[in-house]
Amino acid sequence: MKVDLMFDGVLLVDKPGCENAMPALRQEPGGDAPTRGLERALWTSHDVVAVVRKWSGQRRIGHTGTLDPMASGLLLLCLGKAARLVEFYQHQTKRYYAEITLGGVTDTDDATGVLLKRNPLPSLTADGINRALDAFRGVVQQRAPSFSAIKQEGQALHQRARRGAIVEAPVRTVAFHRIELLAFAPPDRVRLDVECSAGTYIRSLARDLGEALGVGGYLQALRRTRIGAFTVDEAHPLTEIEAASREQRLVELLLPVGERLPLPDHALDDETLLRLGYGQSVTLPVESCDPLRQLAAARDRGGRLVGVIRRLGAAESGGWRWKAEKWLQ
Repeated sequence: MKVDLMFDGVLLVDKPGCENAMPALRQEPGGDAPTRGLERALWTSHDVVAVVRKWSGQRRIGHTGTLDPMASGLLLLCLGKAARLVEFYQHQTKRYYAEITLGGVTDTDDATGVLLKRNPLPSLTADGINRALDAFRGVVQQRAPSFSAIKQEGQALHQRARRGAIVEAPVRTVAFHRIELLAFAPPDRVRLDVECSAGTYIRSLARDLGEALGVGGYLQALRRTRIGAFTVDEAHPLTEIEAASREQRLVELLLPVGERLPLPDHALDDETLLRLGYGQSVTLPVESCDPLRQLAAARDRGGRLVGVIRRLGAAESGGWRWKAEKWLQ
């Protein structure tokens, strides 16, 4: 396949998953070891990056937040110059559609794992489940799944867990901005619409909800529907991306470098941009910046992103001092 190596921009991918197509977890009758519930290969986020790299010929590609193999939905890829902006796209609010199965516990906290325990189910109600969810709405402490990509002693937890090592998954502060109970399908299926901070595990929410109800639970299906200002409705399935690459029109699917970067925008004149590009600090009348990192997006008069700048502090002569943090020119 002939490729163009000059692709620069943001590509929204609708990653394939396996929701609504997952076989029931099972345990061998009379056996000591349960069998894994899902054997067929699933796409990892790394797999998606690798295949888009192959199709496009663009070696510099990064993604802004991993999706579990079983999960489908929005994956934001940064190609070429945009790959230098991955760190600025990360840590945005995420939104998910999730299905949870109650009455069982798996080693991975989802339906791809080994069924460790099956519990009898009482007569649950939507009101009772909604009250249990109240404990998770807002800022909470969450223990990550033992099978996760979090590094411990230099290796991912899932690698250590699969070798049989004792894994102590970390507990982290996360925020559930919204958890809406969409439906409860008795006896065991819960459907949720979740909006949460980056780094939140919906698998852990499924596990913890099951524990709160006293019956156990695991994630049956997951689809990411939003990252910051991007939605899955804008995303392209892999079949479309492959066809566009083959037909030499992948550029038509790319959003501009710096599209919807979650930083305040400052349109600057050519002289100011030139000075910032040379590493000089400049005084500007504008002060708005990301409150945590003191960063803003520097754009030319046409709206094209030129770089990311950091606010250093107030200038003695008035205004604010700024300096380039990352420059794309």
